[in-house]
Amino acid sequence: MKVVAAYLLAVLGGKTTPTAEDLKDNLGYVGAEADDDRIQLLPSEVKGKDITELIASGREKLASVPAGGGGAVAVAATGCGCGGGGGAAAAAAEAKKEEKKIMISGEKKRKRKKWVRGS
Repeated sequence: MKVVAAYLLAVLGGKTTPTAEDLKDNLGYVGAEADDDRIQLLPSEVKGKDITELIASGREKLASVPAGGGGAVAVAATGCGCGGGGGAAAAAAEAKKEEKKIMISGEKKRKRKKWVRGS
């Protein structure tokens, strides 16, 4: 992701086809490091392609990816075939309970603070 961000920053900076050296410079400005292989790969893969078309194509591909909340837990709980899936579902339910407890205690604290300020 760092390499992609450096590429996009170079494009925003006015370079229509950033080179690997441009990406290294952008990463160096913020003190980030990345593999030279990845830095070399990105410009070679997108060479001659319009960045706006690449982004539009990526959005279309991501739109078809399922991104539901509860379905992944159910698949993880039963899909491995190892018989230990019930524990994963119980752990997820326990995590939700803890989140609710935190929210409730946070709300009580806010109410208490309002009461103290009002008196």
